[in-house]
Amino acid sequence: MARELLDTRPVAVESPQPLRRPWLVPLLVVVLLAQMAVAMVTTAVQQTPTIDEPVYVGTAAVYLHEHSLRLNPEHPPLGKLVVGAGVALADPRYDASFEGDQGQVGRHLLYASGNDPWRLMLFARLPVIVLTLLFGLVVFAFARELAGPAAALTAMALYCFSPDLVAHGSLATLDVPAAGFLLTSVWLLWRARLRPRLYLPLAGAALGGALATKMSALPAVPVLMGLAAVSVWWGASGLGRRVAFRRAAAGAAVVALVAVAVVWATYLVVDSRLRWVPEQEVPSVHGLRGLAVELLPFPEAYRDGMRIQFAFEDQPWQGFLFGRLYTGSLWYYLPAALLVKTPLGMLALWIAGAVAVLAVRRLRPAAPYLLVPTAVLLAAAMQGSRDFGTRYAVFVPMFLAVAAGCVAAVGSCRTRVRAALVTAALVAFVAVSSLRTFPYYLPYSNEAFGGPAKTHLRLHDAAVDWGQDLGRLADRLREQYEGERIWLVYKGSGVPSFYGIEATDPRTVPAREVRGLLVVSDTSVAKATGRLAELIDSSRPIDTVGHSISIYRR
Repeated sequence: MARELLDTRPVAVESPQPLRRPWLVPLLVVVLLAQMAVAMVTTAVQQTPTIDEPVYVGTAAVYLHEHSLRLNPEHPPLGKLVVGAGVALADPRYDASFEGDQGQVGRHLLYASGNDPWRLMLFARLPVIVLTLLFGLVVFAFARELAGPAAALTAMALYCFSPDLVAHGSLATLDVPAAGFLLTSVWLLWRARLRPRLYLPLAGAALGGALATKMSALPAVPVLMGLAAVSVWWGASGLGRRVAFRRAAAGAAVVALVAVAVVWATYLVVDSRLRWVPEQEVPSVHGLRGLAVELLPFPEAYRDGMRIQFAFEDQPWQGFLFGRLYTGSLWYYLPAALLVKTPLGMLALWIAGAVAVLAVRRLRPAAPYLLVPTAVLLAAAMQGSRDFGTRYAVFVPMFLAVAAGCVAAVGSCRTRVRAALVTAALVAFVAVSSLRTFPYYLPYSNEAFGGPAKTHLRLHDAAVDWGQDLGRLADRLREQYEGERIWLVYKGSGVPSFYGIEATDPRTVPAREVRGLLVVSDTSVAKATGRLAELIDSSRPIDTVGHSISIYRR
């Protein structure tokens, strides 16, 4: 009975027909990936460094030149090694004598070492772009195995047109790589039902890749170990309960051991002697959290990074949601942010896909693989203290794209045609919504919330304004406001003077002296209080840049 329920080989293509045009599916895959690549490369070329990127680029340079783990211990090395591949190709000048914290090291490398920050940032972003495209192929393969080529193309289209994935897949950051490694691990566990000896170690390696990129992947470990056990049990269920149980436990152990080995390997790649002398104070963590950190089978640098992350979680961060500025976090922030920043057609297909995977008997075996990791990771992310955007839930459009792809393959022949037509219409709606925001993917919001021009009224930080438009601001000031006095409140890691912006912080002088152009990052507008709020309220809005920076006339 168990084998019958879990057997998905005929899953959604009950009577597969040979393709009349076998070249059509590969062609469409290439077209979808090509448009995503164009969108990401264009975004990467036009955007200045976001807040986190100089930290990762600077840390990657330290890895390459000093083989030291001293910077950015709150994140494991693998994502920065990926970024480092691009940094190595760019071969920037590196000043080993410079001393500073991780943010200062990155800015010094970009702006004070004789390097071209535009070129260096593009090279640093390219490896993440390549990884993002490869994860699109995982989405395609996963959906194809579940429900055939039509489902695979639907899933890939949703993936490739996702504004969040385009936005964060074009940055030298860690969110998309970590989520993509998790998806890859789950897909390999699904395949391990038939060939466990081949795919369980590969799934463990992919899980290790996620853990070696971001510590936020840790909640997925028990889930994926459980899925490993389920996959092995499926293949061994005919051998008796006792044998199946032993093999399932061994399969889960293999996944865990390989994942741990991958984490250790990434630290050894940076420094084969694992020298670890933290440059910042490592906070003490007590109670259950402290015990959990001590029990982690990872290098001391990883455990200290966890302690730093727990200290971040204890800080009273400010959030902004639907016009409300608050201190702390809201448990419903991420679902609300996803509602704003996901295309409406995509939301509809996510819901339909989740229902289909749960309700349709031949798809139901895939439900634990697609929905349980998504639910557990989202629940864990909702407990976080930093309400800074949907990048903390970027795994959602990956996993649910696979589920959504199954919608068109559900039902009888007649209803399947109707479902396919509705699905195609919704995918087209998603594509139009995504293409309309080009190249401003970071501040995207769907039509129900006014589009990217209105996102700053509802969200802030990485959901809208992450410092990405400093270069565009410089172009706008030079082209339309040449010679005017500039007062600037910029939230980002870029250096305004490097781009030719000579400005003064208006908060440093009496309000009566602030005359000319008041330029404020929209995150600062959302969080404005005191003098800055008074200055904004007494100014006239005249322009916006990239849907992330507002210009006022005084």
